[in-house]
Amino acid sequence: MKKILEKLYNQEKLNIQEAENILTKIANGEFNDYQIVSFLTVFLMRDISVEELSGFRNALINLCVKIDLSDFNTIDLCGTGGDNKNTFNISTLSSFIVAGTGNKVAKHGNYGVSSISGSSNMLEYFGYKFTNNNSELKKQIETSNICFLHAPLFHPALKSVGHVRKSLGVRTFFNILGPVLNPSNPQNQLTGVYSLEIAELYGKLFSTLDKNYTIVHTLSGYDEISLTDSFKIITKNENKIVSPEYLNMKTYMEKDIVGGKTVKESAKIFLNILEGNGTEAQNNVVLTNAAIAVQTISNKEFEWCFEEVKKSLFDKKALQSLKNLTFFKV
Repeated sequence: MKKILEKLYNQEKLNIQEAENILTKIANGEFNDYQIVSFLTVFLMRDISVEELSGFRNALINLCVKIDLSDFNTIDLCGTGGDNKNTFNISTLSSFIVAGTGNKVAKHGNYGVSSISGSSNMLEYFGYKFTNNNSELKKQIETSNICFLHAPLFHPALKSVGHVRKSLGVRTFFNILGPVLNPSNPQNQLTGVYSLEIAELYGKLFSTLDKNYTIVHTLSGYDEISLTDSFKIITKNENKIVSPEYLNMKTYMEKDIVGGKTVKESAKIFLNILEGNGTEAQNNVVLTNAAIAVQTISNKEFEWCFEEVKKSLFDKKALQSLKNLTFFKV
C-alpha cells in the first residue's frame, strides 16, 4: 500500500492491473482502516480515471458470487443513485414494464442511497425473498421475465470496507461502481448516472465491454430520464443531448415525480402506476426509460419501443410480472 499511496500522492494514476491488485487486497482485508481511508481520500481530491475504474471493477467482479444467466438475453436497468432527488422508483418500475414486453431482465439493486426506497426496499416490501441461488433465479426469469440480484448477497468483499465508508460519510468511488457490478454480466444495460462527468467516464468504460448499452443523465441532476430537462444519452454509436420534445414528450416539474416519504408510501405509488392509475408525468417517465431499455436490446425506433412498453403497462403485463415474481396479492 505504501508504494501505491506514494504514487497517488505524486499525482500519478494507477494502471488497470495496479487498480485491480490494490482493491483486491483491500477487499481481502489486508490493510488497516487508516490505510483504506488514505487511499479513498485520494479519489475525493481528483477524478478517477477509466483505467482505475476498470481495474476496480475487475477486482470486485472477480470476487463476487457468480450467476450464469447466459441462456437468456438479459438487460439490467440500474442507476448510480446519489442524485438526492428522492424520485419514485423509476428504474425498478421500468424493469417490470420491460419484463412485461417479454424481454428478460436481470435487475441488480440495493437499498436506497439517494431516496427513501431503493429497489431492494421495494422488492422486500412486496415479499420478495433475496437469493443468490442460480437455479432459483433462472426459474424466476423463466416465469416472470425478471429476477432480482440483491447486491450484498453477491458482493461479500464489500463488507470489508463498509464500516470505513460509513464512517467517512461522503460519496466515494464505490458509489459509482454499483451499475457495473452485475454478477450475471447481462448482455444489455441501461444505466443512469448522477453527473455529466460520470456519464462520460462510463461511456469510456462501457466501450471496452462486450455489451449493448445506453447511459443517461438528465441535465437537471437525475440519474435517469426524468423528463424535467434535456438529457445526455451515450451509446455505442452516439453521444448527444436530447430534449423531451424531441421524443414528443412534455417537460415536467420536479414535484411531478417525487417519491414517498416512507417505503409504504413509495410502494403505494409503485402499485398505483402498475395498475394503470399513474399520473401523466409518472407514466411518461417510466415508459420513456422502459422504451430506451427496449431500444437498447432491439435497436429499433423509439416510437416502436414506446408502443411496446405502453402495452406492457396498460394491459397489466408489467403488474402480472410483479405478481409472478413476488406472489404479491393486489
